[in-house]
Amino acid sequence: MMTKRRRVLAVLAVPAVMILQGLWAAGESWAFFRADGWVESEPGIRLFVREIKASMKEEEGSPVLLIHGGGPGSIPNFDPTVPHYSLAEDIAAAGHFVYMMDVRGFGKSGGRGSAVSADEAVKDIGAVVDWILRRCKDPGVALVGIGAGGHWAALYTTKHRDKVSRLVLLNTLYGVKAPWPAGRAFEDPKKPGTFNPAAEASFPADAASLLGDWDRAIPDADPSKWRDPRVAEAYVNLVLADTAPDGLRIPGAFRREHFEMARGKKTWDAGDIRVPMLYARGTLDHWSRPEDLRALQAELVNAPSRQFVVLHGATHYLHLDRPEKGRAAFVHELLLFLGDRVPAGEAQREGKSASR
Repeated sequence: MMTKRRRVLAVLAVPAVMILQGLWAAGESWAFFRADGWVESEPGIRLFVREIKASMKEEEGSPVLLIHGGGPGSIPNFDPTVPHYSLAEDIAAAGHFVYMMDVRGFGKSGGRGSAVSADEAVKDIGAVVDWILRRCKDPGVALVGIGAGGHWAALYTTKHRDKVSRLVLLNTLYGVKAPWPAGRAFEDPKKPGTFNPAAEASFPADAASLLGDWDRAIPDADPSKWRDPRVAEAYVNLVLADTAPDGLRIPGAFRREHFEMARGKKTWDAGDIRVPMLYARGTLDHWSRPEDLRALQAELVNAPSRQFVVLHGATHYLHLDRPEKGRAAFVHELLLFLGDRVPAGEAQREGKSASR
């Protein structure tokens, strides 16, 4: 039986920022090694993978795979071209070998035009995990998923826990019936409360729509108070750099799956998670809900350790927001979790990342 241990820790913004700045200062003296490659998932489906490591830093932990959500691919999310905003570099600077992938139909990967179901995303994660494990001595890979990427990572973990060392979900919706304001955009206008099948098709995106949800989540008329304008510019430019000749289109099957999950359908069950898990969400997140966190606290009964982090005033895009708006606190907690050699019990953390 899992030993339960509850700790409440106030993660103040200033100490977290100081810790991260120290990490950056050290990291600036290293050369980060990047290598881009391709992994075949199924015949005709090639997946983009980027490896990042600090070339002068000895590996200290398990390999880490970063998984984007239902929007732009991995590079805009995890490796933007703005100093101190690459989550991949933050993790690599702590001594991990870091990998990021694009699920089919997203970013640089093949399979454009398909809806991309969770089962297909799981196949792609499996192909990349197996590829990583063939390249390293570790028996498992730590998975870090954002939004729908967390959903895909959790589903993979329930099926292949022997290949997963740790699981991190950020702003991820879980299968529990509760209000989901984000889902209103996916309702059938002729049948309120039911999913609009048209929303499952791939959908177009441009610069304005890429920043739309992000802007709406920021509780200030000036988004630059939450987000460095350079990050927004790099985010959009990196996304549009992979645009096909007929324009950028994003697979839409995750919309139906999350619409159904928000009404109580369990695509995966927390009771089937049997690896250490960290769940984090920002209170300004438009995608996940407080009810998801509470359900996971109640149902994540077989994980050898479980940690829950609530980041006050943080958005769905907190990994790209300013350090004091949730990013620094999240990175601090993530690195502690990834480096924890003897996980035990449960920790509940309240991160005061922004004052309002």
